[in-house]
Amino acid sequence: MRDIVGQVASVGIGVLGESLSKQPRQSIVAKLEGFVGDRHASIHREAWGAGDKQDAGVIRRNERQWSAVSFEELTAISLDMDLVAPLTAGCLGANLCLVGVPNFSRLPKGSTFKFPSGAELMVEEYNPPCVDMAKRLASLHRTRSGLPVANNAFPRAAKHSRGLVGVIEVPGEISAGDRVVIAVYQPPKWLAKLN
Repeated sequence: MRDIVGQVASVGIGVLGESLSKQPRQSIVAKLEGFVGDRHASIHREAWGAGDKQDAGVIRRNERQWSAVSFEELTAISLDMDLVAPLTAGCLGANLCLVGVPNFSRLPKGSTFKFPSGAELMVEEYNPPCVDMAKRLASLHRTRSGLPVANNAFPRAAKHSRGLVGVIEVPGEISAGDRVVIAVYQPPKWLAKLN
């Protein structure tokens, strides 16, 4: 499969102790443990229990050093939810918003994002919509019809388009406006021959 070329629409950092949202920046620095200054930066994290392979409280590898969403998917989710103001990467707690990447949330584990600075990010998994985020969004947004946003509106609208999480493969700087080349993971040919 050919590489996909997109662009960085925005970047952001979430400060420890603040809300789940990410604050916009012009650029962010990726190190092997995560984005400098971001609350999710670490080589390890505590398991939550539900949704993790380990019991709550177990210290495990941090496969969620970064999160990313697609501008096109955010637009579709916002329309589906009938929102007056569109959702942003920052309000969803995403470090990156990319534009021009079809079926972004369906990119497979192992796909890599390569940036002009040499920084590389690797996809670990799809980031499913959570109940806490849905309640928060419902309290902050209004619909065009004037009706309150339902607490289940976000999970329903974002079911297969919530974005991705992953790890830093190669350190570097990522800026709004950067070109990003996405190498979609393909199993090696030798693996297919084993079946």
